[in-house]
Amino acid sequence: MAGGGNVAAASNGGVDWPQSSPAEPETMKRATYEDVLNAPENKVAEILDGELFLSPRPGMRHSMVASSIGMAIGTPYQRGAGGPGGWWILDEPELHLGEHVVVPDLAGWRRERLPAVPDEAFSTFAPDWVCEVLSPSTERLDRGRKLRVYAEAGVAHAWLVKPSDRTLEVLRLRDGAWTIVGVWQDSAVVRAEPFEAVDLDLGSLWADALPTPAR
Repeated sequence: MAGGGNVAAASNGGVDWPQSSPAEPETMKRATYEDVLNAPENKVAEILDGELFLSPRPGMRHSMVASSIGMAIGTPYQRGAGGPGGWWILDEPELHLGEHVVVPDLAGWRRERLPAVPDEAFSTFAPDWVCEVLSPSTERLDRGRKLRVYAEAGVAHAWLVKPSDRTLEVLRLRDGAWTIVGVWQDSAVVRAEPFEAVDLDLGSLWADALPTPAR
């Protein structure tokens, strides 16, 4: 278990912006929600710092891991079966956090803060927990700008799950910065906040750990 390390909550705003020539400054058109609505159906469209990001739709292994986490957390915390209940857990909700539009793989709200799920296409109410399943095409964005946006919005907990390394990183927001409170991998059985009331078997999350169908 790792402890105590801080992950920056805010970037300098220029980590991965296109570099303009000093002699020929470029003016970047700020993205609007219309750009999100007009994005190709095979892309996940997000707006961060006024820039439109189009990411590939998740692959099957990525989706399997995200679904497994949703079931492992949703059963005890949303349905209250074998756990305390008290949460809403949603897959790929569209969040409008200030000027930003982001789509985490999973997000959760405590029902004491959000008594009912609104019947809207997106939420402007920041969740209490987000989970990003990292892939080569999205890891930089997930670890960089999106973590900063979540911190600025006051999201208290974030999970970063990397199927290729079979790892779970658990982050807690403290004084506006992300602190790593735990890193686990492979088949560890963990109690990871904010869902520490029940065991989470990491071995059950990885798609390649599922039984091979009988032939």
